[in-house]
Amino acid sequence: MEQNALKEELPVPRNGQVPKREIVADPVYSSVLVQRFINKIMMGGKKVVAETIVYSALGTIEQKLSKPALEVFEKALENVTPLLQIKARRVGGATYQVPIEISKLRGQAQAMQWLRDVCRERAGRSMAEKLSAELIDAYNGAGGSMKKKEDLHKTANANRAFAHFRW
Repeated sequence: MEQNALKEELPVPRNGQVPKREIVADPVYSSVLVQRFINKIMMGGKKVVAETIVYSALGTIEQKLSKPALEVFEKALENVTPLLQIKARRVGGATYQVPIEISKLRGQAQAMQWLRDVCRERAGRSMAEKLSAELIDAYNGAGGSMKKKEDLHKTANANRAFAHFRW
């Protein structure tokens, strides 16, 4: 309870944008992207466990591909990041799936979630091994997370006739 009192709360506006929190770069790779990914992997506030998983996965990638792990991670994330998203819009009693362009930050967050979810669904082995395998697949343009991106883009392409319902 005392920790919450010590924590400095940011004011949340009644309307409008909520201010984004500043994320400090991770100590090993000095990358904000890796730190954001660690935060996505984390479950139940166990950050040390999430860091262990991500760092061991990146170490495995470095051994397997003999390329810098950060470069592989960034390329994999870039490959998985969607350019569009689908929003449901209700117009005159009918619901349309309207394709909308997505911001870079939101696209990266979506890609990180897809990578995490696909890793959790993979069979067997440890989370670090599953994560390294999925990142290598995404780097090569394959894998479950790439399939999710392609499915989303196919749906957006099929529904581009409803793009005029954007507002």
